[in-house]
Amino acid sequence: MTDMLARVKPTRIAVTLLAALAASATPGEGLAQEVIELPTEDRWLEPDFEEVYRVGAALGEAWQEFGTVGRVGFDEAGNLHVFDRLAARVVVVNPEGEFVREFGRRGEGPGEFQSALDMVVMRDGRVVVADMGHRAYHIFAPTGDLERMVRMGRVAMVRQMDAEAGGESLIRGARVLGFAYQAVPGETTMAFPDPRTIERIFLSEGEAAVETAAEVWGPAWTRPTERPLGRGRQRIVSRGPRRGFEPELFAGVLPGGRIAFSDSSAYAVKIAERDGGWVSTILIRPFSPEPVTERVMRAEKDRRLRNIEDRSEGSVSRSAGGLVVSGTGGGAREREQIETLEFAEEVPLVRDLRTSWNGRIWVLRRGDEPVSDGPIDILAADGRYVGSYRTGATPLPDAFGPEGLAAFIDRDELDVQTVVVKRLPPDVN
Repeated sequence: MTDMLARVKPTRIAVTLLAALAASATPGEGLAQEVIELPTEDRWLEPDFEEVYRVGAALGEAWQEFGTVGRVGFDEAGNLHVFDRLAARVVVVNPEGEFVREFGRRGEGPGEFQSALDMVVMRDGRVVVADMGHRAYHIFAPTGDLERMVRMGRVAMVRQMDAEAGGESLIRGARVLGFAYQAVPGETTMAFPDPRTIERIFLSEGEAAVETAAEVWGPAWTRPTERPLGRGRQRIVSRGPRRGFEPELFAGVLPGGRIAFSDSSAYAVKIAERDGGWVSTILIRPFSPEPVTERVMRAEKDRRLRNIEDRSEGSVSRSAGGLVVSGTGGGAREREQIETLEFAEEVPLVRDLRTSWNGRIWVLRRGDEPVSDGPIDILAADGRYVGSYRTGATPLPDAFGPEGLAAFIDRDELDVQTVVVKRLPPDVN
């Protein structure tokens, strides 16, 4: 594989931004941005992943009876952490698949979960759990003991988090899991935060400090707005894109604190630097997004209407563009919303993006249909195209670990949630 990579010579296009470099330049001003055009032709890889172990069983030991696996992650020792959102606990498994410990439970006290939405594992084994009910982050030691809690602040938005390798901070992306605000007596409006941002969260103080980690593109509806408050009460707000085929924001953390992300309908993976958040590199593949024609719009509306008909009572379906619909089979209002739905101009080429333990970028492309998964590309942050897995050959890993470990959340033949741990080849991890 190394020789093959050496023969892949990406096209490098130097783009000069703003004026010439000056000593007083702010981050991004006058700095060179490199656009690297990757090959058009796919180089197919075989998913020869060795299965290491799997956990989760309906009739197994009690620790393996998972309710809803919300997140998985590894520490640098190769221990797998499984966040069971339904059971309000974190289960730790060693590299051989053996039970180590579990911690957390439902409750209102310190270290107890009221409405835990996400978990992230730091490389040193500490665990951070975002709890909307507490409006705080629980920080657990590698032993599972609670170290402390850090408040989220008045405006609390829980997005899917990732740990910075070797750092003390977290990266918060755009996958919104929950949002809440706490009104102040006498206040009538509040500026709601932009849901399409990539932020860095610092948990060293009693209240989390947040800064912008990378500047991203977003449609007009995502910009901060002021909305009336509801009589000083706290409420949770869920938001989704306002148009069909709106490009979603996907992001992952690279070694050294850089961030790889996709924020448009094009195949353009941007890499933002740790200092200043400016985009230093853009990796592109010269594919053209499909225009959203009347035929495409009609087909997407029909697909959403069929989802309403097929949906079982009380189920939830996630449509293209991130719209979440739930209920008991739909009604006139849902149908009207679908029929009057507006659309973006193009069907996005990128459907998801993940980054591996050692800094590979996994990019899920769209498939033959506008709302379908296609091949998975493996890119190196320095601009090399490693190769691609064919459509359906493998899902995206849900977590990457050391020594090539990768975890996949799956279901067995009895529809029981399991976590399968495999070992990836070095070139893709």
